[in-house]
Amino acid sequence: MTENGTSRTSRRTLLLAAGSAGAAALAAACSGPATTPGAAGRPEGPASPAANATQTPTRPAPAVATGSPTPACVLTTEVGEGPYYLDLDRVRSDITEGRAGVPFRLDLTVVRASAGCRPVPGAAVDVWHADSSGAYSTGKDTFLRGTQLTDAAGRCTFRTIVPGWYRGLAPHIHFKVRPDRDTETTSQFFFPEELLLRVYALQPYARRKAPAHPNTRDGRYRDSGAAMTLNPSADAAGYRAAFTVGIS
Repeated sequence: MTENGTSRTSRRTLLLAAGSAGAAALAAACSGPATTPGAAGRPEGPASPAANATQTPTRPAPAVATGSPTPACVLTTEVGEGPYYLDLDRVRSDITEGRAGVPFRLDLTVVRASAGCRPVPGAAVDVWHADSSGAYSTGKDTFLRGTQLTDAAGRCTFRTIVPGWYRGLAPHIHFKVRPDRDTETTSQFFFPEELLLRVYALQPYARRKAPAHPNTRDGRYRDSGAAMTLNPSADAAGYRAAFTVGIS
């Protein structure tokens, strides 16, 4: 399944907060590369990947001087959301709807960089991605899609699965942050290729033979993926990752 739809690339910027817990790692969305390259966010500290998977190294973000313990913020460019975004306003933490796959927990914190990286309560965060077979929910289906509102500390959690691969693009998770009715920011996350290959050797992913290089076959990943790849750690039978996403 491919994302053949077109969507307008936005020039709005997304700020990634690289704090004591680390930074969000973001990627260009399926509609195409960003108009201008953004600075890369740093991973959220050392990972402890399941099954001793080797992580893809990430480039550090440019240093940003700060005079306070608040996170340093770096800029990247917001891009389109791809053709599979559905504005369902489905508020829920567990978005699996029984879809089989390796469990994945995504902990997000939204902060406002222009206000000293203070937490943003009440922001709507949307997440959506493909299932183990590379299929997105469309029409009346709602699997692997959901919305959470950030709490007083700007935090929210999604419980899902590691996304499957599909032709032409590196596996990814889309997300959108909507702090108010008039503002939104959209981007996506990549996964370390070594981790993907371990996951894709398991059922139900193994029903299809995965590409030898699910990430590097994607030109956009080759251009910027090393700086915008998530850093998951082992979590029971699956993985988890935490990110701090800063908005202007």
